[in-house]
Amino acid sequence: MSELVNPNRLLSLDVFRGITIAGMTLVNNPGSWEHIYWPLEHAEWNGLTPTDWVFPFFLFIVGVAISIALGKRIEEGVTRSTYTKIFSRFVLIYLLGLATSVVPFFSYAKTDAPEWLKMGIWLVFAASILFLLLRNFKIGLPLAALGFVGIAVMYLGGYTVVLYHFETVRIFGVLQRIAICYLIASLIFLHTTWKQQLGIGIVLLLVYWIVMTTIPVPGCEITTMNDKACNVAAYLDRLIITVPHIWSQGKVYDPEGILSTIPAIVTCLSGVLTGTWLKSDRDQYQKVSGIFFFGIILFALSWIWNASFPINKSLWTSSYVLATSGLALFMLGCCYWLIDIKGYKKWATPFMIFGANALALFVFSAFFSRMLGALKVTGSDGQPISIGEWAYYFFLSFLEPINASLAFAVSFILVWLFLMWLLYRKRIYIRV
Repeated sequence: MSELVNPNRLLSLDVFRGITIAGMTLVNNPGSWEHIYWPLEHAEWNGLTPTDWVFPFFLFIVGVAISIALGKRIEEGVTRSTYTKIFSRFVLIYLLGLATSVVPFFSYAKTDAPEWLKMGIWLVFAASILFLLLRNFKIGLPLAALGFVGIAVMYLGGYTVVLYHFETVRIFGVLQRIAICYLIASLIFLHTTWKQQLGIGIVLLLVYWIVMTTIPVPGCEITTMNDKACNVAAYLDRLIITVPHIWSQGKVYDPEGILSTIPAIVTCLSGVLTGTWLKSDRDQYQKVSGIFFFGIILFALSWIWNASFPINKSLWTSSYVLATSGLALFMLGCCYWLIDIKGYKKWATPFMIFGANALALFVFSAFFSRMLGALKVTGSDGQPISIGEWAYYFFLSFLEPINASLAFAVSFILVWLFLMWLLYRKRIYIRV
């Protein structure tokens, strides 16, 4: 039997999850966005870098977890509580995605209250989310109320308080896509066999390919995958989500938009199928051999398809689904062989720590990163700079810019490794 962290969790899956969330945190927090080693950058448009593996890996892991967790519920009998759990998780994850953008409910830079007051309110809101995730409503709800009282105090104190502009809130995002894929993949898993799941995945990828390559975009002379604006996915994002609510850096498209979520669901289903394979009665060597075999097949097919439907993370193309699912199988296969078969576990301890609280790491590191960019200190020239900039300039004093940027990112990861270790050693696992 494979070792389990608890009855529903493969140890190798937790390690893979930890590697993935550590990679996501690393690439999201460089010291300078202008100085990054190429493996830590997304491909400009078409193409594939190691950074482009991270998000689909996470969706793949969600799919494996669905198969393991919900598989037991199917054996015991699907009840109303099963659906309640699925929909509540969907809502909570989606709201957490919104919260990472909306909290602290006012524009930090445009509100002229003292730094300590603004940051204090922000920390109160972050703490309230932490306690709410821990199901401690007696502390979490009063803290949330205290945060809103703090905003009122700023306003009544005569400060200019610029509230968050909800008319520009980004509706979709990383956690929002995870929530949607989790919901749909879970419902598919509950009501279909593995053969039907495979068929659904193939059909969705083919339909997405046909839609993206044959339907013309209004207002564009030529519809092409190589144009960030003149493709069907980007057009639908602008039409339905509308420009104020899409990714601000994309402006004409959203990398987590509506149409591209369809193939992202298939990425999640590839994880579901892998979980079913791992739960089968085959022995461990047959399982790991199959994982590597299917990984090779998917990766080879992705490069064949790439010729007519380029690998593209922003559009989550069908070839991108196959490539990243193949790579995810390789990674999971390596973890499974090293940990569950060979028993080599000591190397994986940091990733076990990250994987045990992956969602908490993503959410609170995002809050922390925004705080580093917002909170100002006085620089060596007497001018105000953010704490993040100050830390980057510290590394820049003895390193080249690109290495200083990397050192900042690694230091950021190590700080969060310590914080997650504090939770891990107390057996505190933040779930939704």
